Amino acid sequence: MTRPASSLPMRAALIGSALLVLLGAIAFWYASNRAAKGPRPGAANAVTVTIRGKACDPSEITVPAGRTTFTIVNETDRALEWEILDGVMVIDERENIAPGLRQTMTVKLLPGDYDITCGLLNNPRGKLHVTPSAQSDAEAARPSIEAYVGPLAEYQVYLLTEAETLDTAARALVAALKAGHLDEARRLYPAAHQSYMRIEATAQVFGDLEARLNARADYYEKKAADPAFQGLRRIEYGLAAGDDARTLGPIGDKLLADIATLKERLATIELKPEHLAGFAEKQFRRVSESLAAARPASGEDSPADLQALYESGSKAAELLSPLLARADPALDKAFKADLAAFDKALAPLRSGETMRAVKLDDARRRAVAGLLARIAADSAKANAALGLA
Repeated sequence: MTRPASSLPMRAALIGSALLVLLGAIAFWYASNRAAKGPRPGAANAVTVTIRGKACDPSEITVPAGRTTFTIVNETDRALEWEILDGVMVIDERENIAPGLRQTMTVKLLPGDYDITCGLLNNPRGKLHVTPSAQSDAEAARPSIEAYVGPLAEYQVYLLTEAETLDTAARALVAALKAGHLDEARRLYPAAHQSYMRIEATAQVFGDLEARLNARADYYEKKAADPAFQGLRRIEYGLAAGDDARTLGPIGDKLLADIATLKERLATIELKPEHLAGFAEKQFRRVSESLAAARPASGEDSPADLQALYESGSKAAELLSPLLARADPALDKAFKADLAAFDKALAPLRSGETMRAVKLDDARRRAVAGLLARIAADSAKANAALGLA
């Protein structure tokens, strides 16, 4: 049958459209593969790591010491985190990487061999080799840190004092669990977790303890049913789900043992000048990203935890202020102003000296997320202004 002549231009247009789509797909494929293979021309030390199944691709990476930008691509069906670990110490991390999405992070690395996590905490780890460079040699010749001796000593005292507060609060919580007083345990839980949040900025460098003390169920293969899911978040889940006190009691015993280990490590941790602002920057950024999400991570919008975050950040800013006021007075002023704005945003959530157990509405949650992002940026700029970044 002869086709109408008017259909020929239509066929040509359709074929042309299909060719454009195909060319676009080829261009996208080429660009994606080019990005995955290595850095763009002129970009120093850029690496793309793709998480597939239970492994990283590549699973073994070598970069020169100094700054490297990592792009983490999540090709699994679960939200995941990616960490660089020096033994049990977390050097840097990205959390809440949604399926099909990617996140980047730039980290300054010293020569040595590190582990990298590859999705779920149960998965095998990859390797990161950092070779010496001119930049790392310059870092070794950095001037004296005498100006930081006092602030670092005071910060360590703060950590140890707050760790004792955590231990006391956790013991009261566990005692209530073992006595079968679940309503009392529910009342005590927010204070216990708030105590941990005050020191989490530093405690999160101990990757093994952080996983046992505070990791969420989403980070385990079987979620809440995974035997490795323990600690404060497991108790929180059990109290909400109505678990039997006999089930939660042994979890409480493990929690107390891990807190004892945390106290020992905090007593001997080697704090560095860049940690004062650097630890705060990571914690504020993580919580900001969670609050900005359509569905924030469990507990991240707790007023008690946000108050603890404010107190932790304020302590770091207080210790850095005498040095920052000389190095960058404008940044010191902005840092204080942003923390004051955060404090003001929390005021309606307070009832006397305690925080009300309420959920943040969407508008307040987004506003707080924006404030936390600004404070995270202030912290990052502080290290740069002080010559520590």
